[in-house]
This record gives sequence, C-alpha cells and structure tokens, in this order.
Amino acid sequence: MNDPFGEAIQTYLSKGKAPDIQINSNYTENETIPVSYLFRNEKQMPELEKLALKKCKGKILDVGAAAGCHSIVLQKKGFSVTALEKSELAVEAMKQHGIVKTVNADIFDYNDGTYNTILLLMNGAGIGGTMDGLRKLLQHLKTLLPDDGQILIDSSDIKYLFEEEDGSLWVDLANNKYYGEMEYEVTFKKSSTKFKWLFIDFENLTKIASLAGLKCHLVAKGDHYDYLAQLKI
Repeated sequence: MNDPFGEAIQTYLSKGKAPDIQINSNYTENETIPVSYLFRNEKQMPELEKLALKKCKGKILDVGAAAGCHSIVLQKKGFSVTALEKSELAVEAMKQHGIVKTVNADIFDYNDGTYNTILLLMNGAGIGGTMDGLRKLLQHLKTLLPDDGQILIDSSDIKYLFEEEDGSLWVDLANNKYYGEMEYEVTFKKSSTKFKWLFIDFENLTKIASLAGLKCHLVAKGDHYDYLAQLKI
C-alpha cells in the first residue's frame, strides 16, 4: 500500500515523532511537511483556519481530514463532526486519537446524508485536482448540502511564483493549462504516491462555483496570497 500520509500519521501517533514528509511537484522540489503539523492544536493553526472553525455550524463534514486536527477541535466544542479521509491508515489513527465519527471514503463516492457545514481546509480546493475536477467536486458537494448549508474552503493564488518584474507570466501556458494545476509526488520513508493538486485564485473559484450552482463569498484573505471562501446554494 502506497499511503505516505497515512504511514506518516500512524508513525507519529505511535512514536511521538516521525521523519518529514517529502514533497516534489512539477514546479517545486525538495519541500517538506513536518508530520507534527498534521497534529496541530487550535492555537497553532493559521488565522484562516481558526476563522473557518469559528464559522462552522450544525452537522459538519470534515473532508480530507488527514490526522483530524480540525475535527478534534470541533468535537471538543460539542459539534457533531464526521471526519472523512480516503487513507485507511489515517482513519485508524483518527479513531485511536479519539475522533468519534470517521469515514474511510473518497469524497467523490460519498453520499450519506446532508451537512450544514462542509469543511475543506489545508488548500481544500486541491482535492479537485484540476479546474474541471473542482467543478465536479463542488457539484457533488452541493448534493450534500441542505438549502441553508455552507461549504468553507481555502486555497491560494500561486501566480506570484511565475510573475516577471513587468507582470507577465513565465510559465508556459501554450496548452491552455491553468497555472494552478500541479502534479505532486509525496514520499514518506519508502512509501510514495503521485496525484494532481489544484491551487485556484478566488476569481476562478467564483466562476467554477457558479457553474456548480453555488454562490461564492470571500470570507478573508491570508498573509500570503491565500484566502478562505464560503459557498452557498
């Protein structure tokens, strides 16, 4: 089983430490994520994440929950929260860590009931993989919302990575590929996996949300081209 995130989470939970997760992409190389970051508490979270948790209401679905740090905070505050994660190892770790409701599934295949808040954090838009994939994801998430439900999702506009001094972009856009569509390779010890990952600017998120029948509202901007958005029917 190639499940680097799941193996990293299991290792950290059992030993209290773990080597960093290694990340390479078609734009970057030799980046790392400390596994401890996946276990951060509310005080250690970025301001946009803290704000997202404050805006949660009702029955909550935490999509791509990883080690469940957001679910744990919400659970302690008395919310009914379901932590959804496609990594079986991560789900087992969340159970060991005390999260009451967990689901081992791919969000694209999940359709069990509706939720007042659907939470997608740590660049939650990335789960879509591509622009078209994000549209399909939002269309599916809409079916899990009641009329007064909300999706809280964050992302970043990574255009700054490609800007020249005159404002032009050096990235090759000849194939009409959006610059935020990335290809990631994640490795932990000997476990490795590749997947598509999306960073999307707010204007394009708004357009894609509209195609999915959702209204998009900018909640707040972060310190480094990142933002939190709220989507509603």
